[in-house]
Amino acid sequence: MSDDDHEDEPEPEGVLFKGEDNAAKRIKAEREQRGWSTTTLSDRLNEAGYEMNPSAVWRIENGKRRINLDEAIGFAEVFGVSLSNLVGPPALAAAGRAMELIDTVAAANAAAQRAQHAYRRANAELAAYLDEHPDIREAADVMVSNAIAESTMKINQEEFGLPPEP
Repeated sequence: MSDDDHEDEPEPEGVLFKGEDNAAKRIKAEREQRGWSTTTLSDRLNEAGYEMNPSAVWRIENGKRRINLDEAIGFAEVFGVSLSNLVGPPALAAAGRAMELIDTVAAANAAAQRAQHAYRRANAELAAYLDEHPDIREAADVMVSNAIAESTMKINQEEFGLPPEP
């Protein structure tokens, strides 16, 4: 199969390496969804402190001009979306809150990973300390167990409420 056989096939959306192309499509879509002209968008960018004329907005939307990082930040701010949402796949953005929720999931995962690493480090430090002080190991193990159980109960109560009364 030659390269010519693929000419009419659309390129798959969502490749993050196409963030600039995605941003151009999103800027146009967001502007049109709000019923704004390029002049209105330009005015809003200028009011927010991001200097941009209507011609530059049109050229960015139509791939005739590259967008720099500061400008992308300005567009995201004016539209009220995250920068990763602006440069993300347009198809996901069109699905409502998909990109915001994806950002939330990614941030929660990163926080969970950091917390897991901190837990392993703290546990390893405690284990090393208790190896040097075996006479307090049993009491320390009980305290750790109780503290974890108490913390788990508190988190579960915050998440699910108090358990029903027996």
